[in-house]
Amino acid sequence: MPIGSGLAGARVLVTASSQGIGLGCARAFLEEGARLVVNSSNAEHVRAAVDRLRPLGPVDGIVADLASRADLERLVDHAVATLGGLDTLVYVTGSPRPGVFLEQGYEDWDRAAALLVVSPAYLARRVADQMIAQGTGGRMVFLTSTAIREPIANIATSSVCRIAVAGLVRTLARELGPHQIRVNGIVTGYTLTDRIREVAEDRARREGRSPEAVLKEMTASVPLGRFASTEELARVAVFLGSEMSSYVSGAMLPVDGASLRSVG
Repeated sequence: MPIGSGLAGARVLVTASSQGIGLGCARAFLEEGARLVVNSSNAEHVRAAVDRLRPLGPVDGIVADLASRADLERLVDHAVATLGGLDTLVYVTGSPRPGVFLEQGYEDWDRAAALLVVSPAYLARRVADQMIAQGTGGRMVFLTSTAIREPIANIATSSVCRIAVAGLVRTLARELGPHQIRVNGIVTGYTLTDRIREVAEDRARREGRSPEAVLKEMTASVPLGRFASTEELARVAVFLGSEMSSYVSGAMLPVDGASLRSVG
């Protein structure tokens, strides 16, 4: 039997999708025939992303801050009104600023928790309400980091707060399963984006080295010997966000080039 994604005409919301991993995911879903809403907190970035993606298929964009309750509500309402419902949510988010634990103040932790803990949970609640009301099931895919398994130096807030996504995925998979809503996560490794360059520059400054030397060392720690591309992560998002993974739910799938050393 041929394997197909079943995404033709699917209604998909991809957050933080004006650049990097989110943009790669948006492109991949459009190439599968889905209809999309993309998002960023920057209006210029939203316009640029829509212009780049429009030749691939139906796409609309909205400006929304994922750390704002009002914006999360407006984001879901806009996606539902534009697409006529929701079949798949792909949750990507930006990251707090790099830094070690002793550099982080209350405001840093408050912002990180809003962005990495409250935001995915509250958005999932709003999307779940919509999918349940539709009565046709759905898929949610949450992207997080290998930092949830093995904390990464110089990104203390991310290493702590992103762990919540794993709990969210497992909880929602069990609670929403009876509604035929599948929920999975992608544990991303080093991916060649502006964020990885930011982390490398921060570490280089601390250690008195060049960013190029830090990036080379990071690459050497990956058994496959290179960073992931956004396209490679996007293909996994399409798999989990489509009917190709019809009996997969509650999974936290590493896409890290075998970087993780832990078994659990």
